[in-house]
Amino acid sequence: MAQGLKSLGVEIISTGGTARSIQEGGVAVREVSEVTGFPEMLDGRLKTINPRIAGGVLAIRSQPEHMQALKEHAIPPIDLVVVNLYAFEKVAAKKGVAMAELIENIDIGGPTLIRAAAKNYQDVAVLTSPDDYPGILQELHECHGQLSEPTLWRLAQKAFALTAAYDRAISTRLSQVGADAESGLPAFLDIRAPRSLDLRYGENPHQKAALYSNRQGGIAGAEQLQGKELSYNNLVDLDAAWQLIQEFEQPASAIIKHTNPCGCAEQATLAESYRRAFEADPVSAFGGVLAFNRTLDEETAREAAKTFMEAIAAPDYDPGARNLLGAKKNLRLLKVGATPPGEPVVKSISGGYLVQTADTHRLNRAECQVKTERTPTQEEWRALEFGWRVCKHVKSNAIVYARPGQSVSVGAGQMSRVDSVKVGAMKAVLPLQGTVLASDAFFPFPDGIEEAAKHGITAVIQPGGSVRDDEVIAAANKLGLAMVFTGIRHFRH
Repeated sequence: MAQGLKSLGVEIISTGGTARSIQEGGVAVREVSEVTGFPEMLDGRLKTINPRIAGGVLAIRSQPEHMQALKEHAIPPIDLVVVNLYAFEKVAAKKGVAMAELIENIDIGGPTLIRAAAKNYQDVAVLTSPDDYPGILQELHECHGQLSEPTLWRLAQKAFALTAAYDRAISTRLSQVGADAESGLPAFLDIRAPRSLDLRYGENPHQKAALYSNRQGGIAGAEQLQGKELSYNNLVDLDAAWQLIQEFEQPASAIIKHTNPCGCAEQATLAESYRRAFEADPVSAFGGVLAFNRTLDEETAREAAKTFMEAIAAPDYDPGARNLLGAKKNLRLLKVGATPPGEPVVKSISGGYLVQTADTHRLNRAECQVKTERTPTQEEWRALEFGWRVCKHVKSNAIVYARPGQSVSVGAGQMSRVDSVKVGAMKAVLPLQGTVLASDAFFPFPDGIEEAAKHGITAVIQPGGSVRDDEVIAAANKLGLAMVFTGIRHFRH
């Protein structure tokens, strides 16, 4: 950048470290201390905060009194400000970073210069990213040392966005120190992300929508490999599928329709997990979205290609799968990176926002309590554990009929728990005889497990905690069921 400015005959003023680098590159430079008449001091904290610098940046060229003031005080007008801020976020991300190091990496002079230049954007260009250097140099060369007003305005907008994000990063990191850190939630909710994708519309055609993302993994940061543009509903369903699939260590597949799983399975191979997930509800699977927790291989892709699907999310795709699915031009393929752990969950309500920590609870069999006379068999335990993981991702009231490594049917989003039991049984394609039942919250009455028992379940997993737990346990004993209490609820609204 300095070499390019030199070729244009631009005089460069710089602070110490940067000045040395520029001089080593063979470009003449005036040090800031020469302009201000003050040495850099306070261990480098004080360099550019000075009227002889700020005045040269803030003076409006079209106002004679401003220019006269510069002349009276021998302040040189400054036409271009180039600043790279201290890398606070990089330092803040270090493990065990000391408070003193955090504070020393808060830039003061840099944001001040950036804001001053951006405020006076009609007369002063402000560069805050090396990515802009080549384009700006080219425009300066082509336009005889001038920049167009649209360019100046674009640079100013970028500058204000940068300083706003910088201050937010500092505020967010420092809020993690002291009392606010203990709650796990910020004292101030600060959401800032660039618009990364314009969507055709929202949930319905009369609603406008866009995706905002910092590209830090998960569905929002996924790379779309093929297919038509993503819709709002695609993204919501893909996120539900991706969150569910993260529950499993073995090869697993999830099929989502309207944010609820219509099929999910964990098996020895990815292809077998997909077959088991699909057979649970082939009708609902049509037009759904898929998620896999392994690289999608050709065998699994061949199975998935037999049914119309809107989109697929996977960590990667092998060449055979890409070639096979490439024939489906409208099918959206997303390559998804790891989701940052423990991201807070944010929802908007009228007049405000709700924030909660992520539901990252994993079932520990040792922490569960068997409440019935009969203890679950090993096979029932495996089915209960699997059903519990799936149930966590079903809209409340949530009921999952399951076998080891396979959801068999789902009852979702009903206003009463017994109705969710009935809906799950009504929708079942596979036999329910010998399945287990998972419930995201307690049974308020015995009717839920009595209804499920009619369809052949053998065991139940639920949080417990109802005032009628004793009645529910008695009913389970009467029906010969095994029942486990987890002590943990998984409502999903």
